[in-house]
Amino acid sequence: MPKTIIITGANGNLGTATVKKFLEEGYRVVAVDHSGSHLSFAENNSLFELINIDLLRENDVHNFVQQIISKHQKIDGLLLLAGGFAMGNINDVTGDDLKKMYSLNFETAFFLAKPLFQDMMKNDYGRIIFIGARPALVPEQGKTAIGYALSKSLLFRLAELLNAQAKGKNVVASVVVPSTIDTALNRQSMPEADFDIWVKPEQIAEILEFICSDKGLPLRESVYKVYNKA
Repeated sequence: MPKTIIITGANGNLGTATVKKFLEEGYRVVAVDHSGSHLSFAENNSLFELINIDLLRENDVHNFVQQIISKHQKIDGLLLLAGGFAMGNINDVTGDDLKKMYSLNFETAFFLAKPLFQDMMKNDYGRIIFIGARPALVPEQGKTAIGYALSKSLLFRLAELLNAQAKGKNVVASVVVPSTIDTALNRQSMPEADFDIWVKPEQIAEILEFICSDKGLPLRESVYKVYNKA
């Protein structure tokens, strides 16, 4: 029986590559996003379903989780790829900027992670993967994107807290930390950069799948720095 994986931000560059990888490996994929415009390759796959939900509405997220658990009985993995980015140093960032980054990068993850973590604990199995950010770990990079860096830093602590509660169980929270991802938008915004040193969405997707696979069973409390040569 295939493992069931929920992937948020499924229609984005990383999300699209991740959906494709997991379907190729035989997982059942519940893709969450406002659009499926980049997911046409999956439309006729019986293991794929696309859900349109506002991840900032906690009650809607809670109802979605209950429905998806009722439908599939067990959720094996949760990949939290949804988020957002904004520049702004200490002189520029406002309270509203902070709240926006907090909502996009932390609340969209927390509202799903909370109920699914509880269900995984009951089943004694589950993998929750957050997408971190190098500016949250490297102050020199984070100083020009303070709201983004602060909001992403919370995901590292949340993973630590979940792992502390899940100690002795087969439930693990991990954080995957990419450097610059090689996307068309990033190439357009940084045309003079060396694209070869960036990390490709497909490379990140491979790591996400490894964590959720049986090969990843021994892994615990892990932070994966996927920087390539950047």
